[in-house]
Amino acid sequence: METSPSYSGSKANHAQTVKHAKNAAASTSGAEPRSKSSNSLVKKPSQRDMVLWKALSSQNLPAVLNDPNRGKQRDFFTKLWGDDFVESAFIGNLEHLPEVSSANFEHYLRKIRKRLRLHERLNHSINGGPLSPKWPVSVPDRAQSDMSVVPKIFIQPQFDLRVPETFNTIHSLKGDTHKSKPISSANQLQEKLAHYLDIVEVQIAFQVTQKSDTFFQAMSSHDTLMEKLSKTCLTVSLLRSKLQNIDQHLVKDSLKILRYAQTKQNYLAVVEKLKLMVTVHQTQSMLQLLLSIPDYVAAIDLILTTQEILVQELAGVHGFRHLSSQLSEMQRLIDKILSAEFERYVTADLNRPLDLYTEVLEEDKLASIVYGMLRQKYFNFANKYKEEAFTSIKAKVKQLVIEEIAASDSGEGDVRLTGSGEQLQGLPLTRWQHLLQRTAETLLKIVHHVKVVHDVMREAVEKSSGKDKLKEDENNTSSNYLNISDPSETLLSPDERVVVEFCLSELLCSVCDYANDQFAQLLTSQSKETWIERATATQVCDVAKVVDNFVVSCEQVCGKCSTALKSAFKVQASKFVSKFHQDQKDKLTLILASETWKQAMVPQEFQNLANKLHETGKLSLPKRELGSTIPNGGLSLTGAPSLVIGGENYVVVGSILLLLKMMAEYCLCAEELTVMAPNLLRCLIELLQLFNSRSCQLVLGAGALHSVGLNTITSTNLALMSRSLQLVLVAAEAAKQQLLPSVVEPQRIEMHIENLERDIMSHCREIENKLLALIGGLLSREICQWDAKPPVPSNSFRNVSKHMKKLYEAISEVLPEKQVQNLYRSAHKMFKIVLKEQLVKMNILNNGGPQHGVVISELTFYLDALRRLKVMPIDELMMDSMEDIWDR
Repeated sequence: METSPSYSGSKANHAQTVKHAKNAAASTSGAEPRSKSSNSLVKKPSQRDMVLWKALSSQNLPAVLNDPNRGKQRDFFTKLWGDDFVESAFIGNLEHLPEVSSANFEHYLRKIRKRLRLHERLNHSINGGPLSPKWPVSVPDRAQSDMSVVPKIFIQPQFDLRVPETFNTIHSLKGDTHKSKPISSANQLQEKLAHYLDIVEVQIAFQVTQKSDTFFQAMSSHDTLMEKLSKTCLTVSLLRSKLQNIDQHLVKDSLKILRYAQTKQNYLAVVEKLKLMVTVHQTQSMLQLLLSIPDYVAAIDLILTTQEILVQELAGVHGFRHLSSQLSEMQRLIDKILSAEFERYVTADLNRPLDLYTEVLEEDKLASIVYGMLRQKYFNFANKYKEEAFTSIKAKVKQLVIEEIAASDSGEGDVRLTGSGEQLQGLPLTRWQHLLQRTAETLLKIVHHVKVVHDVMREAVEKSSGKDKLKEDENNTSSNYLNISDPSETLLSPDERVVVEFCLSELLCSVCDYANDQFAQLLTSQSKETWIERATATQVCDVAKVVDNFVVSCEQVCGKCSTALKSAFKVQASKFVSKFHQDQKDKLTLILASETWKQAMVPQEFQNLANKLHETGKLSLPKRELGSTIPNGGLSLTGAPSLVIGGENYVVVGSILLLLKMMAEYCLCAEELTVMAPNLLRCLIELLQLFNSRSCQLVLGAGALHSVGLNTITSTNLALMSRSLQLVLVAAEAAKQQLLPSVVEPQRIEMHIENLERDIMSHCREIENKLLALIGGLLSREICQWDAKPPVPSNSFRNVSKHMKKLYEAISEVLPEKQVQNLYRSAHKMFKIVLKEQLVKMNILNNGGPQHGVVISELTFYLDALRRLKVMPIDELMMDSMEDIWDR
């Protein structure tokens, strides 16, 4: 009685398992269930599932189990069979395979759809439909195989006879117990259960007969899978044993080696840390050594590096707890040492004897100090050096003044130095000039020395900024481990380098400007009677050379032109030019007042000046003659009768020679005093205008009759004046070419020179007209007294020939041949005009009469006299040229 329920329960479970297998087979084949009960358990596939089911899909269990579309299974044996038995996973499109759409399966689906309809009809006929097969099919009796008679409790998933309620429900199926015996009741129950089991077995058998091939194929696949799992377990076991062997003999030993290597690295790190601690412990002694070298950059870098190590590497070391504060104090001490050392160096460097200024004092020490200051970002060292240089320049100038005053023979040494320059008033010009020369040399030495120091500082800046790397490694006594900064390493950023280089450039420019200022103050220091009022042109030119050389040298040093000294000297030079020009005008006025307007002998010095003018195109004098006095009018009684320039003779008066020398002095002063060249050129033009106007008054205006007591102004005086003015024009053109390039705006000066040339040429024409007027008056007087009567030649024509000869004798040695020819040609024309008027007046005709014969004889005598003078071409002195004297 106890085994029956158990047996029944097992058969029920077995029936349920068979039902699930049947449902799976039905869903796989796509056939509909035959009965209503199976229809409730199996889900009809959708149209989408039918489309996804490919033509080549497997129809067996291994194919389902190995479906690549399913995901990772948790446990194959714990899952229930059904639609969710296989998990699907999304697989992306394959790039190497063509894209397949549902249209590719249309032909296949149409063919399969026909077979499906045929299959459904066959199934329907088998299940009792109208289309029954003609062959016999074993179909269980519907009454015997109707599952509706089987209680639902047996097919429930939670069926368990160990549950009292389930057992009581099953036991109640035996019927009414009080009407029958217990034994018969048990038999009835057993018969019912057996009947239920038969129904189930019939259904299972029916399902098995329908899907037997697929079921047994699935079971065989299951056995194959179990066999593969067994092999896999064996393979895994073998693999694990091999891994254990590898782990034991290969991995663990290698890990030990790595562990030992790591331990070694740790030991080495500890050793290095100890070495670092030893090195840090020696920092103070190393600092003392570096400061004694001195190597301030290395000392500062050592301090900073040590402090960084204390913070990063040795943080928490108890023995170094006070070292950081000690190093900070040491760094502040180094800053003070740098400032003090730089001040001591600058003082010692600039207060040395001037002879030693060509070299830098302890160049290595200066470079070390500069490196240290650059490392500490102290960029004001250039200003400190500049201030000390100012003090040194001022002290040197004061010392030179005291020495010159003390060395003077005039006793100015006892005069106190007041700073106003009054103590220099009585200083002789030679001593004053010597003072200026010494001051220029001394200041240039200081400036050049500052330039040398500046170069050392700039080189240090370039190396500190990384622009100029050292080619060879310098010996470094500091610790290599601490990586102390080398001076050739980058200590300055590009912006900082620009700032420092600007300060250094300002140092040179400021020192040069200050030196120019001090020199300018010394140059203008005499307050009451300036030296320029007592100096000669030579002395002023010498001072100008000193000033120009000083300014140019300073400009070469700093690249900037200082204007203080040039402006101060320009003021002094302007005073000198005014005084010089006034002296030259007064001298020229005195010379012209005493000029006798006679031919002067030309000394050799003036001929040398003329030769220089012809060779170079410039007016120049030997330096010793510049500004010299001119005793007795400045002319020697011996010399050549004329001045020769380029093969042309100039017979001139003595004042012209002195004027030529004055012009040379102006040109030489303008070349030496370049800043005053425009002023000197204007003054020279004014001087020549003075000479032109004054000479015109004396000669043409007959002023010389009263100034020097001349009886009359002769043609010789006029010719000498004309030739002298011609020489002035030549010299003025040379002065123009010589001085005009140094004028900034030459247009106005050129206009003044052109006006001067026009005035002189107009003066020459007036002289020529005066000569013509003189000879014309004589000719007119003689012809008016002439009468066409024998004897021939008459006294009048004899006097005419005599006057023409005297004029030739007066001007032929003075004026050039061409000018004399032009003058006689004009006089000849005047003669013919006067003679024509006289013939008309006397009514003498060209008719071959007696009077006409007398006239021809007179003219023959006149023309013969002119031909003998050889002043005109012979063809112009033929009788045919006299035909124009006849009116008819």
